[in-house]
Amino acid sequence: MDEVKRRAGLAGRAVSSLAAVLRESKTPVVRDAAIQRFEYSFEATWKATQRYLRDREGLDAASPAAAIRSGHAVGLFSEEQARLAFEMLSDRNLTVHTYNEPLAEEIFARLPRYVTLLEGWVKALERKLS
Repeated sequence: MDEVKRRAGLAGRAVSSLAAVLRESKTPVVRDAAIQRFEYSFEATWKATQRYLRDREGLDAASPAAAIRSGHAVGLFSEEQARLAFEMLSDRNLTVHTYNEPLAEEIFARLPRYVTLLEGWVKALERKLS
């Protein structure tokens, strides 16, 4: 299997796991699990995009921000989606480096928007690959 397709598949499964946990009743454990799944879903998605950009578009995207900018440039998402992706990146960075209860609650509240964006991002990648 092509490495780009493999990575897109991994990203899709990661995002599906995030969507699944968001359907659960909210508890502190579910919130924390959702944030953890958000982190790895974001990572899998931007890294699949990075590989797609390199292998199929000839573009180097060494960071998530570069992958978002280049992904927008090649039509993976709209300007509005790119802005939301940068907000999502900022939240991902906050979850990775710090942890506090109010921040966890704020980020958890934004996860439904992010899962929708991630699902669309992965679908756009898959369309480009087919």
